Amino acid sequence: MNPYPTLLSPLDLGHTVLRNRVVMGSMHTKLEDRASDLPKLAAYFAERARGGVGLMVTGGYAPTWRGWLAPFGSMMTSERHADAHRLVTDAVHEHDGKILLQVLHAGRYSYHPFSLGASARKSPITPFRPRAMSARQVDRTATSFARAARLAKRAGYDGVEIMGSEGYLINQFLAARTNDRTDAWGGSAANRMRFPIEIVRRTREMAGDDFIVQYRISLLDLVDNAQSWEETVELAQQLEAAGVTLFNTGIGWHEARVPTIVTSVPPGAFTWVTRKLRQEVSVPVIASNRINRPEAAEQILAAGDADLVSMARPLLADAEWVAKAAQNREREIITCIACNQACLDHTFRNQRASCLLNPRAGHETELVLLPTRTAKGVAVVGAGPAGLSAAIELAGRGHRVELFEAADAIGGQFRLAARIPGKEEFARTLDYYRHMIDVRGVRLHLGTKPQAEDLKGFDEVVVATGVTPRIPDIPGIDHPKVVTYQELIAGKAAGDRVAIIGAGGIGFDVGEFLLHEPDEPLDHWMRRWGVTDPQTSPGGLAVKVKTPPRREVHLLQRKATTPGKGLGKTTGWVHRAALQDSGVSMRRGVEYLRIDDEGLHTSDGLLAVDTIVLCAGQVSVRDLVEPLRERGVSVHVIGGADVAAELDAKRAIKQATELAARL
Repeated sequence: MNPYPTLLSPLDLGHTVLRNRVVMGSMHTKLEDRASDLPKLAAYFAERARGGVGLMVTGGYAPTWRGWLAPFGSMMTSERHADAHRLVTDAVHEHDGKILLQVLHAGRYSYHPFSLGASARKSPITPFRPRAMSARQVDRTATSFARAARLAKRAGYDGVEIMGSEGYLINQFLAARTNDRTDAWGGSAANRMRFPIEIVRRTREMAGDDFIVQYRISLLDLVDNAQSWEETVELAQQLEAAGVTLFNTGIGWHEARVPTIVTSVPPGAFTWVTRKLRQEVSVPVIASNRINRPEAAEQILAAGDADLVSMARPLLADAEWVAKAAQNREREIITCIACNQACLDHTFRNQRASCLLNPRAGHETELVLLPTRTAKGVAVVGAGPAGLSAAIELAGRGHRVELFEAADAIGGQFRLAARIPGKEEFARTLDYYRHMIDVRGVRLHLGTKPQAEDLKGFDEVVVATGVTPRIPDIPGIDHPKVVTYQELIAGKAAGDRVAIIGAGGIGFDVGEFLLHEPDEPLDHWMRRWGVTDPQTSPGGLAVKVKTPPRREVHLLQRKATTPGKGLGKTTGWVHRAALQDSGVSMRRGVEYLRIDDEGLHTSDGLLAVDTIVLCAGQVSVRDLVEPLRERGVSVHVIGGADVAAELDAKRAIKQATELAARL
């Protein structure tokens, strides 16, 4: 039986048929920016086509050099560019997939000094002020979009996606906040719409009828002075008349201060607005943002919220997502946890995108896990992210693996993370590892802390024993008020007034744990972040509704830098805003003098708190390493046991996967 009859059903677009309703949304991987990386890009998309994805969209390609995202970035402006892309499209078509080239003009989001915009209004997220485009430049740029589509057709692409959301150039024309023109391309809603309508009309004219024209439409701008819902509907209907085949959903501008794709955003949080658009147009509509499981995708489609679902990061996490769903192997799916650490954070640092849970993403030609020719007996000590990843990947290659864990359950620090409000989906990762331990025949020993002597019979030993909280040297540190973050999250009670020592990622997580309830309902989340129906407020932006905090919380650090400065580029602002909105006092440059019955004495004075939580770093657990080496055992140290960083699961899983590929 087909477990997902709607999700896995074909979709007839007239001139072509999609084999299912799964779209891999656009993500800029950085492999787009250099012709020498096209073989790697081809392998990246080929693996997902082989995994069953119906339709894929590339990262953004500029239609002119002025539209670059970054200097000398990806663009589609010549036949030479188009012909080089045959490598990518042929690789996808070999596996019966379909692929679109995304055409994106960054406008004022361009990270170079030659940027152009609808008006000369600087973006808050880039350092360069754009020049306002002349009327002639606007007209020529519309034609450049269409020319890029014609070149994409020459390259073998099945169509294009015109990037009309996220605050890029087309959005900049549509919204009054970024378009103060008084000519034919501004001044009224009708004039502001003219630019995207001309792009689509000319694209259809130049590319012909046998070509997919997908338009990424912004349904919630989530910024002020944005499009009204009536304007969005009128735009969609005019774009459909101009030749759009499919509408893909865009949510939020990059400069918006509402999270849209991080872990704490409830799954499927924006499908309700996709449904609103679907009722206004007759072409298929794609839902996007925080859809990562086949059962959720099936429910969205069956309920009539959309015709297709777009998943970008979930298909980074698992290239075989569709095939596993079709084969009733859902438990083998590596579920995207929306951490952003190796994908979007990399992209915004001009690094190659990958995936925390799947380091092979974007590295398909370099990180290869082939069956081993010589099976070895391997002991893995520690069942946190590093040890779990090492165990299942080594077993997947054919090694005989035994996994030892001192606790009574797998997961290590990840098990604690899954208890943080907004990170509940981390538990799915542990479900995946539990299942794959059985599938790949790993022998698991829980509640077992082996000594060096117990491991001498193995060919290789992987030490992934993780970390333990660092205990700072503060007078009174052994006071009953003091708990470690591990003790708190594991269930030790906290009082009504709490001081957190340490303002790194763990400190912020502890703040969330103390202040917010797990599994927050969507309507509560929307009110807390100020999201509403765009028919009520243009752009879907409302005033945040702040609820009284559950506790009085103080977040302290010794460093003079801004608390949370080291958090992820695309997620740190969310964590800071969440705690600030809950009334957390954040202090920096604090010296800790002593702890006693009165509370925590600091250089800023006394904090009369009931509980003091230690989040002041970690210490590697490495007690096995030297005894093993002294016995001549081949030892490999990975994860927190190697470097006691800020619980860096990205590095830990990458280390484990690379080790498995070598052994």
